Amino acid sequence: MTNNSSPQTDKTYLLIHGAWHGAWCWNKVVPLVQAKGHKAIAIELPGRGTDTGRASDVSLDDYANEVARVANDQNGPVTLVGHSMGGIVASLAAEKLGAGKISSLIYLDAFVPKNGDTMFSLADATVKHLVPGSPKPAILEGILMSDDQKTNALNPAMAAQLFYYDCSEEDQKFAVARISKEPIAPLATPLCLTDSVYGVIPKYYILCTKSKDLDKTYMSTYMPFKKVYKLASSHSPFFSMPEKLVEIVTGIE
Repeated sequence: MTNNSSPQTDKTYLLIHGAWHGAWCWNKVVPLVQAKGHKAIAIELPGRGTDTGRASDVSLDDYANEVARVANDQNGPVTLVGHSMGGIVASLAAEKLGAGKISSLIYLDAFVPKNGDTMFSLADATVKHLVPGSPKPAILEGILMSDDQKTNALNPAMAAQLFYYDCSEEDQKFAVARISKEPIAPLATPLCLTDSVYGVIPKYYILCTKSKDLDKTYMSTYMPFKKVYKLASSHSPFFSMPEKLVEIVTGIE
C-alpha cells in the first residue's frame, strides 16, 4: 500500500536574521528545512519589511517579544537559530520562554551574550580578540550612523564584499537591494540572562571561517557549547551554501 501522506514534521525552527537584514535572507533555507519534514519560520524583526517607519524606536525587548510571540504560536518546543546580531535576540527570547519551550539555541556566526553584555560590548570584545596583527575589520568603515544617532546603515557599496562575496551575483543583488537601517537601542541594551533559564538551554555554534565582516572565532569560545561546527563560507551561508547549512542545523539533536 502506497503512503501518500506528507513527511512527518519533527521539529520547528525559528530563524532570526541579523543586523540590516530581514526574513528574506532565509529564502533558500526555509524550503530546504521543510523538505526534510520539519517546520521553518523566518521571523521578521520589528523595524523591517513594512515596519521600517518606526525603526528609530525599536527596542531589544521588541525584538525578543516578537520571537516569543511566534514561538508561543507553535505547538511544542522550538529551536531558535540566530544569525549574527540575531544571536542576542535569540538569547533574550530564550530567557523569556524557558527550556520548556526552547529545545536548543543555534548561533550562526553570531554574537553570544552572557548576563550584562550588550551587542556593542560583544563586538568590541571580538575585535580585541582577533589574531594579533590582523587588519582592522572593514565593517567598521562601512557602518554609517544617522544624524539623530538612533539608527545606522551599512554602506551598500561595501555590502557585497563584506557579506556576500562567495554568493552568486543574483543573490548579491537581491540582498544588497534589501538591506535596511538598524536601530541602535537594541545594540546598546544590556541583556538580563540567568543561569537557571538561559544557562540550561543547549547551545550550538556554527562558525563561518571565511567571513570577511568580522572573524567570530572568539564568540565560538565565549561559553561552553554542546558542539562547534565550521563552515568555510562567508557570513552568509544561507545564500552561498544553504544545503550544507541546513544539513548542520537539522542534524543537531
